[in-house]
Amino acid sequence: MSRVRVSLWRDPSALDLPLPGYQTEGSAGVDLYANIKDPITLQPGERALIPTGIRIALPPGYEAQIRPRSGLALKYGIGMVNSPGTIDSDYRGEIAVILINWGQEPFTIRRGDRIAQLVVAPVARIEWQIEESLPPTERGEGGFGHTGV
Repeated sequence: MSRVRVSLWRDPSALDLPLPGYQTEGSAGVDLYANIKDPITLQPGERALIPTGIRIALPPGYEAQIRPRSGLALKYGIGMVNSPGTIDSDYRGEIAVILINWGQEPFTIRRGDRIAQLVVAPVARIEWQIEESLPPTERGEGGFGHTGV
């Protein structure tokens, strides 16, 4: 398993919260915690920007992806509007998560709740090569359900 060193800064208001961490040896992402003073209740269909109190400096050639937590999605219908969210290597602002309540009941977020996960991954840069045509494949232009249910 490869490792990458990522610098992290915590807002003074978040010093009592755990650092983002892996929950198991095989976890791909670290959990992000809600850095909110008062509870926030999301009504069904409602969304909110939830701060985490951290900023990171990724090395060039990496991105961080912010992903929903599967347990919140299954149990309560809590997800993210922009999933995955992307943190670019040159972004230095606070990481915040756009949560949405896709469920049927109100859901309350409290200080220190694990609200999302962050995965760091390498990024390849595109160099466009303009062609007159593309090489054929068996699939061709088939998409959006072309293989059936």
